[in-house]
Amino acid sequence: MILPIVAYGHPILRNVAAPIQPGQLDLEKFIEDMWETMYASNGVGLAAPQVNQPIRVFTVDTVQLFESMEESERKNYADAPGLKAVFINATIIELTGEPWPYSEGCLSIPKIHESVSRPATVRLQYINEKFEPMETVFTGITARVILHEYDHIEGKLFIDHLTPLKRKLLKSKLTDISKGKVSVDYKMKFHL
Repeated sequence: MILPIVAYGHPILRNVAAPIQPGQLDLEKFIEDMWETMYASNGVGLAAPQVNQPIRVFTVDTVQLFESMEESERKNYADAPGLKAVFINATIIELTGEPWPYSEGCLSIPKIHESVSRPATVRLQYINEKFEPMETVFTGITARVILHEYDHIEGKLFIDHLTPLKRKLLKSKLTDISKGKVSVDYKMKFHL
């Protein structure tokens, strides 16, 4: 089932999400709905708070990013061919590497893309969809998408990484989004 994406301005996007326990909800169905929602809205990542669930779950699929790249561009990223994975109760263990800029957008903040610098590598402790504990190091675009989605479960948005001047310049666009004055080709939920 395709779920509506929560728009900028909804309070759930600013709350720290709670850890999920086995049996807390039909996690298999919820993850299936998250994948369907993410693909229907052309996303490469989606966090549970973006579909109005205050839990520490997010999905990432950077395989599709690499599939759409030219061969010459793909060689710039050590994480090719990408990753498709579910992250439950994730915790960052370590951030390393030189921060690098990349244009980011967000399904909850449609039609806004800005350059954000993030560390090159993240070591993450998490549980996969089979509730198996994992600890993995991610790099490149995959690390960036993971960090973007991780921000969501921490109540942060990519615009929080922008300079105060950049945020000020975006204020009217953000206000419009929060008031539902934005046209997108996927279902959205506004907090009016």
